[in-house]
Amino acid sequence: MSGSNTPQDLALIKELEFILDSCTLELTPVDEIWPNLYIGNVAVAQNRSTLSKLGITHVLNAAHGKQGSIGDQSFYGNTCLYCGIPAEDSDHFDLSQYFKPAADFIHKALKSKDGKVLVHCIMGMSRSATLVLAYLMLQRRLPLSDALKHMIQRRAIYPNRNFLSLLLKLDTQLGRRRRLCPLL
Repeated sequence: MSGSNTPQDLALIKELEFILDSCTLELTPVDEIWPNLYIGNVAVAQNRSTLSKLGITHVLNAAHGKQGSIGDQSFYGNTCLYCGIPAEDSDHFDLSQYFKPAADFIHKALKSKDGKVLVHCIMGMSRSATLVLAYLMLQRRLPLSDALKHMIQRRAIYPNRNFLSLLLKLDTQLGRRRRLCPLL
């Protein structure tokens, strides 16, 4: 993925990294990013009492099946609806294939009665942040730079360069689509 970036893409990625570098927050176990939408680490996701205190009804695991990340529907029983995405935090993994399904899961959860969503990976910085950024872009119609600026006011995040590149492509596609049809 990263190898196919043009010099212009690399300049845009550097701009996004500059925005990320301006975050002054410390990394915490869990933060509310948007009303009823949380990003957290794997320890929060595996702590049923914390989930209960937060009122979490849906869990989106962006590191399903990966080392250090247990969890599936049987772990949560009937307390939370679970969705697992087997993503790797690497410079070659195509996370964009999960942008729409993850955004749809989050959107549907937030529309449900008392719906509260925890999106997590291992640290809650790269994979989970990338999927929440995609949600903000796809469902909340935020441009990527605005979504990033919004999130770094609430959580220390740092999607890897590959994921930033994929988000940049999504941003370009959405911008093009909206110029052609402003209702989208």
